[in-house]
Amino acid sequence: MTPHGVDPETLTAEMAAQIRTWRCDEGYSWRAVAQAATDLWGSDWGGNQLFGEDLCLAAAKLLGENINREPWS
Repeated sequence: MTPHGVDPETLTAEMAAQIRTWRCDEGYSWRAVAQAATDLWGSDWGGNQLFGEDLCLAAAKLLGENINREPWS
């Protein structure tokens, strides 16, 4: 478990793809990614910015991408 509540092992490929779409294609902020994920899948974190960043990190890792490179940055 990471400090912000995202266990990368719990993300599916579909979830990672959705997170990538929100962040990379639709330009969501980390806070908006967190809120969208909470709305869709439920969590106790709501729109917490650190949770959104953690979601993006976990999704990028699962997809074999680097959050500090395109298309994430």
